[in-house]
Amino acid sequence: MSEGMRLDKWLWAARFFKTRRLAAEAVQGGHVHLDGRRAKPGKTVRVGSRLHIRKNGLEWEIEVLELPAQRRPAKEAAGYYREEEATRLRRQEITAARRAERAAAPLRTEGRPNKRDRRLIHRFKHRE
Repeated sequence: MSEGMRLDKWLWAARFFKTRRLAAEAVQGGHVHLDGRRAKPGKTVRVGSRLHIRKNGLEWEIEVLELPAQRRPAKEAAGYYREEEATRLRRQEITAARRAERAAAPLRTEGRPNKRDRRLIHRFKHRE
């Protein structure tokens, strides 16, 4: 592969972001640091570069291992980098806490049931 690739393209190919535009916006917004510094989306990423990524309240500390030629499935994309064990564990704790919080919260409804909802309720109640 070549010597390096654009930061936004690598983030997209490694499946941290769904589109290159979202990756570029995250980099411009300061949510991605390359080798400990803020960077622009066009900054070159090389094998061995260190990235700090923040997204939706979660954080990744990773080292770039591979520069992909194209976007590949998530299973393969996970091999493009090595993650720090501490950040992986911290992210798992946060995700578990969010799941527990969601499970404990009551189901929110928006007012009275509409015609479709009433039909579903009726079918459920009068099942044999």
